[in-house]
Amino acid sequence: MKTIFNKTILALTALAILNSCDAVQNANNTQKGAVIGTTSGAVLGGVIGNNVGNKENSVLGAIIGGVIGGVAGGVIGKQMDKQAQKIEEEIPGAEVTRVGEGIDIIFDENSGIYFETNKHNINTKSKETLNKLIGVFKDYPDTNIIVDGHTDSSGDDAYNMELSKKRANSVTDYLMSQGISKSRLTTYYHGETLPKYDNATAEGRAKNRRVEFGVLANDKMINDAKKID
Repeated sequence: MKTIFNKTILALTALAILNSCDAVQNANNTQKGAVIGTTSGAVLGGVIGNNVGNKENSVLGAIIGGVIGGVAGGVIGKQMDKQAQKIEEEIPGAEVTRVGEGIDIIFDENSGIYFETNKHNINTKSKETLNKLIGVFKDYPDTNIIVDGHTDSSGDDAYNMELSKKRANSVTDYLMSQGISKSRLTTYYHGETLPKYDNATAEGRAKNRRVEFGVLANDKMINDAKKID
């Protein structure tokens, strides 16, 4: 399991929020969730949303922007640690990143949710990954799920934006068809604006035709955690 905290530390330093960044860097995932929320609140969420989420992975901005923090954040963090570990066990090719109190999920070329050029239907291989994810999502019902759609750079901007929307909606529809409540799902789509691979190569374009995921605490998990706070 990976953590994204080096960039968080830079933001914390710039804001003069913490006296010791090393203490945060060496914290475990649960502690990091508590530290982010306690020290910064919505301000840090906005900073990280702008400096991390929009440029590298739009899910990250949403995750960090929704931080609760404090004891409640630590409680949520523990539950997210368990869910992240389960996803890694079920999908070895998933790159699972614990951020604050949430989970960011991307995939390698063997495990990802990928699409053919100009297509938005879910292929058999992608369904295998989705079915494994669905099993984990059902085991942890007190979470909300972000579905994030992308395209390569082929075609014009408007077409790609619509295509990424169709891809994200295809995945959302499939999740619902397998028993995931619509109320848990939020769909984002970005066209070709957030490539992770080189669109100059066929391999890079194939990897950019993707859907990724984020996981956040829902209201029930937050309220339950606050009762302990």
